[in-house]
Amino acid sequence: MKRTIAKTLFLVMTVFMLSTQVVADISVSIKFSAGEITIIQDWYRDYGNLTAAHGKGEKKSKGLPPGIAKNLARGKTLPPGIAKQNLPENLRSALPTPPAGYERIIVDGKVLLVDIATQVIHDMLEDVILR
Repeated sequence: MKRTIAKTLFLVMTVFMLSTQVVADISVSIKFSAGEITIIQDWYRDYGNLTAAHGKGEKKSKGLPPGIAKNLARGKTLPPGIAKQNLPENLRSALPTPPAGYERIIVDGKVLLVDIATQVIHDMLEDVILR
């Protein structure tokens, strides 16, 4: 009886460990595709100056404090309360739909691919948006 329980427990643990590994491997591979990067770069090259124009009396953003900016990295969680923007509508419509449960946002002039539930950054394009 004890031997059967031990074998069953071993089998359950093995299946759990293998399934956990598969989930981890899938999440690592979620990033911007080469096609998405090209669309985003081309859009900001062609239209970025229109979105970067500031109206009369508006102040240009100074960016994030260095400590918070350092935490904007792949695999890290977005800091709570951070100012984020959606991509411009015509850029969003030019891109394929992001993977289920993910969104593309702009934070501090960077385009991020973020897990909506955990707010973990999976990919980042840093030098796309001209300020």
